[in-house]
Amino acid sequence: MSNPLVAFTLIKRLHSEWMNVVYSNEALENTQAFRSSYKEEEEDLPKLEDLQGAAKGLMRLQDVYALQVASLVRGRFQRVTDGEPSDIYLPVVSVPLSGDDCFLVGKVAYEQEDYYHSVQWLEESVRLFRGRGGEWSPENEGTLEDALDHLAFSHFKTGNVSYALSLSQELLHYDPLNVRVLKNVEKYEKLLVSSPPKSLRGGGLKRPSSTYLRTRNTYERLCQSHGSQQPAHSDNPRLFCDNFTNDDPRLLLLPVRREVLSLHPYVVLYHDFITDTEAQEIKALAQQGLRRSVVATGEKQATAEYRISKSAWLKGSEQSTVGRLDQKISTLTGLNVKHPYGEYLQVVNYGIGGHYEPHFDHATSPSSPVFQLKTGNRVATFMIYLSSVEAGGTTAFIYANFSVPVIEKAALFWWNLHRNGQGDEDTLHAGCPVLIGDKWVANKWIHEYGQEFQHRCSLNPEE
Repeated sequence: MSNPLVAFTLIKRLHSEWMNVVYSNEALENTQAFRSSYKEEEEDLPKLEDLQGAAKGLMRLQDVYALQVASLVRGRFQRVTDGEPSDIYLPVVSVPLSGDDCFLVGKVAYEQEDYYHSVQWLEESVRLFRGRGGEWSPENEGTLEDALDHLAFSHFKTGNVSYALSLSQELLHYDPLNVRVLKNVEKYEKLLVSSPPKSLRGGGLKRPSSTYLRTRNTYERLCQSHGSQQPAHSDNPRLFCDNFTNDDPRLLLLPVRREVLSLHPYVVLYHDFITDTEAQEIKALAQQGLRRSVVATGEKQATAEYRISKSAWLKGSEQSTVGRLDQKISTLTGLNVKHPYGEYLQVVNYGIGGHYEPHFDHATSPSSPVFQLKTGNRVATFMIYLSSVEAGGTTAFIYANFSVPVIEKAALFWWNLHRNGQGDEDTLHAGCPVLIGDKWVANKWIHEYGQEFQHRCSLNPEE
């Protein structure tokens, strides 16, 4: 399911809307049959974590690709360019969101005290609920009153006290005896008397700065380029394309199309590295073992918001598809990729807004789990694109200032370490959020040990 809006609404329908209908008063006539059927299917349905993750994914896409919330709600993917909304992707079928859909996204942001996003999504929720005259459906989780309540407090937290007061007063029309809202109205009125509205509004809604992602602006700019910002071969004659054999007799009759994308860091794209059949087999093998991806945190590994994907590790005999891929990687790179000199093949699937923010593949701390194999650091990365996507999902090299689009069946190779064993900071890279599509990649990380004769150290200690 490539469209994130379709995926979000389906997850929401299967998780909460169906449950709301089953346990509503409207279902009383068929209560027993309805609820027993629901119980039978419940284990296979999306969980609350899936629904919240889908909502966060939409907000991530909103931020990274500078999408207008009002356009997303109409089923369009637009951002403002030169003062005018422009489509960055035009879906074949537009799937609009409901007031309840928007309420859920806004509520997820609200519960994280992320009022920058909650204001925008709850504004749309209130607008849509008002348009239906506050009409409620059994599958809905929220109501106009709920949306007004959350939006009023969100505006208060962003400094817009006068609008918070106006929304609270509107809410009292529907619930005039709500003690909490009555107290809020009293508080807001006192604040407006004691301080002029301008000083409380704080200059409008602003996106919070990132405390952990210092390269956010560059990262998002490269993601928005959708892979179009690559070093031009005409600008640097040392960049080239060729039919590559690596002086290996196995490649003489069927060389691989090689495209050198960057020299510093050294990044190469190998076209048509994998066949359709091999890609399908790898995805099928990984499907059962997919789990939420983790990152290194000191000596341990844990899930993190800056890496949203599912992954599985595959190992196989020399005759298996995995084993044949290892042989092809070794032939192309000249490196020893057998375990433990190369890690097992990691297969990764990126769902709604799936991404991996700027990071290094090599370990930057001596306590990193990367060293558990006792074969040194990750000297190189070989990443295979197992699928295509319609938009987003590019690989962005932050300090090198270029991005590479997802090219199905191609493989990307780069050195993570200098020849002296030090990490190459120019390899800081990111997997941009998938905007439209289902992105699958396979990673092969190759370690220092075992490469002594294939990738020799330089006589220059600074190199």
